[in-house]
Amino acid sequence: MKYNPEKHHRRSIRLQGYDYSLPGAYFITICTEKRICLFGNIIYGKMVLNEYGKIAQQCWLNIPLHYQNVELNEFVVMPNHIHGIIIINDTVGAIHELPQQKTPQQRRLMTLPKIIGRFKMNSAKQLNQLRQTSGLSVWQRNYYEHIIRNEFEFNKIREYIINNPLKWELDKHHSNNN
Repeated sequence: MKYNPEKHHRRSIRLQGYDYSLPGAYFITICTEKRICLFGNIIYGKMVLNEYGKIAQQCWLNIPLHYQNVELNEFVVMPNHIHGIIIINDTVGAIHELPQQKTPQQRRLMTLPKIIGRFKMNSAKQLNQLRQTSGLSVWQRNYYEHIIRNEFEFNKIREYIINNPLKWELDKHHSNNN
């Protein structure tokens, strides 16, 4: 299909002009396509991963292997989404993108989106191989991020992630798949 800017435009939900390569902590939520429960079930308030959930978890845990100045903090794989905290400790090195596509400054601003893009691409590829569903969308096109601004916020978000499986019954999207 040929690119048509009238049809194929996407509005970014990123904070316009923010440098997503800056050191800091970022709260990330990535949802499955159509919020399909793909990764397992919540049983007695605990997430029990199936084989697909284990792939998603391993791909998440592999993020620091590809980005030397990035570390992970609290995260949880839920039936139809992932919550996690990504910490960028220092300006991450070169981001691989064709130079004519963006200016060097624009490429530098893309560190966090590149991390998430790599995670989504690798996990979808592995999941589709296992499911024998080549090319099928696993993830929604975008993701949610929140720049964590202080220690109080950091601790509240960690608590939210830890307790997320306990609150699954209250999730408005949980009932879409049952």
